[in-house]
Amino acid sequence: MVRVITPARPPQPSLDRSPDGSPDGSVARAAPDPRTVPDRRAALRSGVALAAGTLAAGCSTTGVVAHPVAVSGTAASPSAHLSAKPAAAPAPRRFPQQPAEITHGPRDRPRVALTFHGQGDPAVAKALLGEAEKAGARVTVLAVGSWLDEHPDIARRILDGGHDLGNHTLRHLAINAMSEADAEVEIRGCADRLRRLTGSIGTWFRPSRTPTASALVAGVARRVGYPHVLSYDVDSLDYTSPGAPAVTRQVIGGVRDGSVVSLHFGYADTVAALPAVLEELGRRGLRAVTTTELLS
Repeated sequence: MVRVITPARPPQPSLDRSPDGSPDGSVARAAPDPRTVPDRRAALRSGVALAAGTLAAGCSTTGVVAHPVAVSGTAASPSAHLSAKPAAAPAPRRFPQQPAEITHGPRDRPRVALTFHGQGDPAVAKALLGEAEKAGARVTVLAVGSWLDEHPDIARRILDGGHDLGNHTLRHLAINAMSEADAEVEIRGCADRLRRLTGSIGTWFRPSRTPTASALVAGVARRVGYPHVLSYDVDSLDYTSPGAPAVTRQVIGGVRDGSVVSLHFGYADTVAALPAVLEELGRRGLRAVTTTELLS
């Protein structure tokens, strides 16, 4: 009689897991060697280095913005939860005690609003959002419409973090120099993208390449649905790339109760300065909140 010997099955590795511990459904792989996994500081330094190579445009008063060139295959796709049709984001609201163009909030409460011009590398933007959230801060992001076209998932990421999201025009051009029709294309174009991605045109409008809006632009913004134009009283000048310590000094030197601070995504100096800015705000007893909360 012939005996049939069945070979033993090799041991099966466990499923690879996502950072939150849930299986990701991918092919089974051995667990990574912990010595090869970068720590959080290394990841942040990587984001800073990436930002340093990104020529994201600041809000100077002249010229046309040069948007970063998307690398093939790296553009973010909408995250899975976008297809679940989440509830609409907050809409603009009128603050009766505030002027049509807002530069700061109440001066008798220890709150400030850190506002970011939204464009540049999305990895850097997410690193900045993460740093703010780790410190318990909430910010306001004024997004450029063409940036949302390239990275549609970033809108929901901002809202899911508890931050304000608003309109910084479609292409970030010198809007005060435009005709009424062209200005409306810029404002309405970004509003349409925000509505498509979040169900709302966003909570705020900030004009591009100028700290203040002309009467014509402010009128167009009201027609599109924004009762106020959001300006600021503290300019970080981070878009000039002066170095992180200089950004920190510029913000902390000008900020006080009710301040609205202008910052930008896409600049290495801003990433590096934000922890120090948040630490100093906390030391002074100033809480970083959304612009909506600042004015409420």
